[in-house]
Amino acid sequence: MNSFVSSPIALEVMPEKPILLTRPYLPPLEEFLPYLAEIWESGRLTNGGPFHQQFEEQLRQYLGVPYVSLFANGTLALMTALQSLRVTGEVITTPYTFAATTHALLWNGIKPVFVDIRADTCNLDEDLVEAAITPRTTAILPVHCYGNPCASQRLQQIADTYGLKLIYDAAHAFGVSVGGQSLLDHGDLAMLSFHATKVFNTFEGGAIICHDLKLKQRIDYLKNFGFADEVTVVAPGINGKMNEFQAALGLLQLKHVAQAIAARLHIDQRYRQALAQVAGVHCLTISDGVKPNAGYFPLIIGPEYALSRDQLYEVFRSKDIHVRRYFFPLISNLPMYRGIASAAPANLPVATSIANRVLCLPIFPGLDSGTVDRIIEIIRAPV
Repeated sequence: MNSFVSSPIALEVMPEKPILLTRPYLPPLEEFLPYLAEIWESGRLTNGGPFHQQFEEQLRQYLGVPYVSLFANGTLALMTALQSLRVTGEVITTPYTFAATTHALLWNGIKPVFVDIRADTCNLDEDLVEAAITPRTTAILPVHCYGNPCASQRLQQIADTYGLKLIYDAAHAFGVSVGGQSLLDHGDLAMLSFHATKVFNTFEGGAIICHDLKLKQRIDYLKNFGFADEVTVVAPGINGKMNEFQAALGLLQLKHVAQAIAARLHIDQRYRQALAQVAGVHCLTISDGVKPNAGYFPLIIGPEYALSRDQLYEVFRSKDIHVRRYFFPLISNLPMYRGIASAAPANLPVATSIANRVLCLPIFPGLDSGTVDRIIEIIRAPV
């Protein structure tokens, strides 16, 4: 039997159970028990224990990046990334993202400046970035939305021209590469999330990818209260450390992640092929040279379709299929941001349109073919 289907939390197709947007893959429990026993025997639960060190190195090798710093979650990683580069003032970013992206800015006393997105990728529109730069701008914070690569070369040119830091929210981009190069190998820093909903998970968790040993050391100080040694505190740090339980799960997940991504890609292709001829249903394209991870499957519902996005959403919910309008509402429409001048909907027409039309379909290892067929048929004949 397929290991994903036999996983303890993989979906069993039963009419009385909801079909969720995603289910995290968990390896068989018997594979994890030896790790758990070793943690218990050692008594080392956190503070950079042996599994933490092993996971950091194996993850670095798997991703093909210079340095990795592990974190308890992705939000703490992004907050620390901004601290480590001493980012202040204003940061140009996207309104089409999860709340943690811009919350990390506010927690650092930084003002987000929103720039519209591209319709084809849902990423920050690189052609609009320069016009948003002011004397107070210190950095650009793009998001590789749904794992789709940003225009990294152009963004780097802009950052270099204006002396700005470039930090990527790569929460969706685990294992994604372009032309054989890791998507995480761009910018000054990149943040990963290992939340349970992600392609690769440690229940909660995250990481910062960097390219300089000195900067990694600063990041590691900051995530551990600023301690350089037992009696020396060099910075006003935070407690962002990943514990041994998370690290052990990460080590085990690395053994299975390629198979998990392959299962996701198979579902991705089935959706694309089956929905290609449905009027008013548009799938985001995958650019040439990109090795994707199929972390999400967003549809953009157009006016030619029989129903509005929200009507189709309600059809799915009535059948206990938990699709999601992701990302809706826009971050720029939330109370703590909508007073910012750049947050005005008139400044963000593409992001506003996409947020009002996007619908993400269930996609995860363990999603059986019968359920995929059912989802496809609902879209083909929703009424």
